[in-house]
Amino acid sequence: MTIETRMKLFNRICAGVLIAFALLWLTPLLWAFDTAIKPNAETTRTTWLTSNPTFDAFGRIINETDIVRWFGSSLFIATLTACGAVLTGSLAAFALSRMRFKYRNVVFWVVLAGIMIPSQVLIVPQFREMDSFGLLNTFWAVSLPQIPTAIAVFIFKQFFDGLPRELEEVARLDGASFLRIYGRIIMPLARPAVAAVAIFTFVSSWNDLLWPLLVLSNPDIMTMPVGLATVQGSFGIRYADTMASALLGAVPLVAVFLLFQRNIVEGIAGSGLKG
Repeated sequence: MTIETRMKLFNRICAGVLIAFALLWLTPLLWAFDTAIKPNAETTRTTWLTSNPTFDAFGRIINETDIVRWFGSSLFIATLTACGAVLTGSLAAFALSRMRFKYRNVVFWVVLAGIMIPSQVLIVPQFREMDSFGLLNTFWAVSLPQIPTAIAVFIFKQFFDGLPRELEEVARLDGASFLRIYGRIIMPLARPAVAAVAIFTFVSSWNDLLWPLLVLSNPDIMTMPVGLATVQGSFGIRYADTMASALLGAVPLVAVFLLFQRNIVEGIAGSGLKG
């Protein structure tokens, strides 16, 4: 076999594997949509399609629940968390990448050790901290504990380490300060890393259920996962309504990945994050 033939065979195998994984990922979504457009009386039948497709389940979710308000709360909290993670993570990473101080590597490894700490371990101290500041039942109580993330520091530091230092040296000769170099030179070049961290943090915050469930008791500021949990509990065996609510809750995340998938790949590739 020639090299060209081998390359074509390899590409076809890769395409086949990707198609297989895509089908595995799409099948549950198609099943959920198929269930959502069935009348509730037919949802217990394990068959595809229905002779009476209807979108009544989506209408009930929109009209009988506060899903629009949940969307707004989740969007605000996830956006605030993503912006905070980008700001704090990039500042910490820039200091670790460019500043020279004693035990710099030790500090970096201590920060990375935070990746191995399960978030559930910190629930009690974080809850007491939010309570002591009087922030319970507010958006800040949900967002603030999610802002400092070790993975954001790691991604930014790996990206900053790959940038040429000559740009900063020229800026220092022109009298630029440390923060000016960070804001005017480094961050514009780090857009792929910014996009990757922002998207990952946004998705993580949007999907978080346990922490908002603990710190929020006001139904007016419930997030999407908490609201969907109440829907599933109240609707019981109304599987069409449950699937419709789950699909509506997943729409923003699917849209984010479809719109910014190139930025995610560039950010991961530029940071050296693998696996």
